[in-house]
Amino acid sequence: MTLEALDGWSADPLYGETDQELVAVFNAFRSADPDGARIGRLMRRTLDQLYDGQRTGRYSWQQLHKTERTHFGTLFEINLRREFDDVIDEGVKLDYRVAGLDVDCKFSQRMYGWMIPPEAIGHLLVVGFVDDAVSEFAFGVVRASAEHCRTASNRDAKVQLNPLGRDAVRWLERPGELPPNVLLQCDDEDLRAIFSRRSGQQRVNELLRRVQGQRIGRNAIATVAQQDDFMKRVRANGGARTLLQPEGIIVLGGDYARHRAVATGLGLIMPEPGEVVSARIVPAEAVDAFAVFLGSEYWRVGNVDDPIVAAPEVPSA
Repeated sequence: MTLEALDGWSADPLYGETDQELVAVFNAFRSADPDGARIGRLMRRTLDQLYDGQRTGRYSWQQLHKTERTHFGTLFEINLRREFDDVIDEGVKLDYRVAGLDVDCKFSQRMYGWMIPPEAIGHLLVVGFVDDAVSEFAFGVVRASAEHCRTASNRDAKVQLNPLGRDAVRWLERPGELPPNVLLQCDDEDLRAIFSRRSGQQRVNELLRRVQGQRIGRNAIATVAQQDDFMKRVRANGGARTLLQPEGIIVLGGDYARHRAVATGLGLIMPEPGEVVSARIVPAEAVDAFAVFLGSEYWRVGNVDDPIVAAPEVPSA
């Protein structure tokens, strides 16, 4: 649902007349996050906060205990309030106040599973869902009116949306693109090879060696290193950038404009701030479609059949 689509809401049969309050809340979030990047990063951050990989080595929803999974909703509510403090104020009767309106916040581990308390009936909800396994999330706004809710309730008198209510959700993002969790995308062989290494440095080296051409976030590095100064394991002067050079592997950081430019020149996905992308490179011809000039010659991403050549240093500026 885009801002342009909102112009036709006055004819929406679900409402008869436009729900101006819902439109105001929708527009407040859309204006603050036009492409959904902020809410996507928030979802990623909340998952990683719950995994606590730096201390536990966990990286997936399935590794969490049931009680930990239920805690996600609370973390989501808190983190949403902090991330969108330019949009959200403290609620009067409900969780938030957005565009001058009381709004409740709900998260569910399954789509449409939100449990709506009696005090929220008739009010607006912001609703969220995330699936780390497929790197997707959903975030929207809905009116929890009586006609949108089931009549059956649980012992706490909470109800769920009925089919009409589900259709009434106005999605800001669905499906939203969740920043990747590369450890979930690794096959079992790669995971065993990474986590079987004895030291944090060796595990980070193996991660960057095996997961090339993909965005690797700070939490994945922290989960693999399981050390306090985990990003030190990526840097030069003793970290992976130095140790992997003899294997022809470069590690590009999203915090450096020069590294992002090299990634683009090589035809790689560009890392975002706080992320890295690794790749094995080999000498190239200047006419190659994706080649960059490093040191004293051109380089391109290597193929399986290309011989290993020590990589040049990639300056950060």
